[in-house]
Amino acid sequence: MDPAEARSRIVRPSGWIAPGPQPRGAAGEPDLVPSEEEDLSFLTGDFRIFQRRVGHRWSMDDFVTADVALQEAATLGNVQDALDLGCGVGSVLMMVAWGLPEARLLGVEAQEVSMAMARRSVRYNGIAGRCEVRHGDLRDASVIEAGRTFRLVTGTPPYFPPGHGTVSAKIQKEPCLFETRGGIEAYCERARAHLAPGGRFVVCETAQDPLRADRAAAAHGLRIARRVDIDPRAGKPILLVVYVMGHAADVAEEAPKTRFRVRLEDGAIAPEMHAARARMGLPPLPDAPR
Repeated sequence: MDPAEARSRIVRPSGWIAPGPQPRGAAGEPDLVPSEEEDLSFLTGDFRIFQRRVGHRWSMDDFVTADVALQEAATLGNVQDALDLGCGVGSVLMMVAWGLPEARLLGVEAQEVSMAMARRSVRYNGIAGRCEVRHGDLRDASVIEAGRTFRLVTGTPPYFPPGHGTVSAKIQKEPCLFETRGGIEAYCERARAHLAPGGRFVVCETAQDPLRADRAAAAHGLRIARRVDIDPRAGKPILLVVYVMGHAADVAEEAPKTRFRVRLEDGAIAPEMHAARARMGLPPLPDAPR
């Protein structure tokens, strides 16, 4: 067992077995072994993801977006195709692939370094036959074939307009945080073009402007079906919201807003987080406050 694998397994409870599909592994391919600058981290179940130790890494917004997307897929039933816009290193793309083992998936990513890492993760997890990572800017209509539609579309856009914060010098960071290639509006435009009738678009956005997602949806013929506030800790401000959208004609009314709490006020893991981890094939965490 390589050292990275051994380190990853330390945090897993003794005897706990991950549900879901099993990864293919490196299978003797040198580029599927992490370099000294990379981690090969557990993602969902036994699926792994290549990440730079200093760079963009998957986070809570990715996790909740994928969890909500898989809930929507279960409601839709028989989802056989999914699209992830701006897929980065492939976190949401592969979490959805783990949860929909029969589906075919497409991820689109403009950053070459992130795209390359996502492709390696796809190969490591053994899903290259049904999951493609395509290099391109999601704003370019030619990146995805005209008329190709998906019942499930996901996206986690960057949150800050250029000039609204300090730009990190770390590889990958700026385009992941700042809207160098558009924000939620660009994601809604591309999602509408490729969302199948009756399908759902699941997207995460900052709570800083609570009406921005509504405006973006309306401007591109979409309507919000439900929204999930991500509450990092009870009593703290809501920073992020996951929106579920559909074509305006397919959404009769918006469901009541729900809240996804990560931690309780005393720091203990919230029931919502425990339940989501179980759904997403992750080991249980202790309830101890922190």
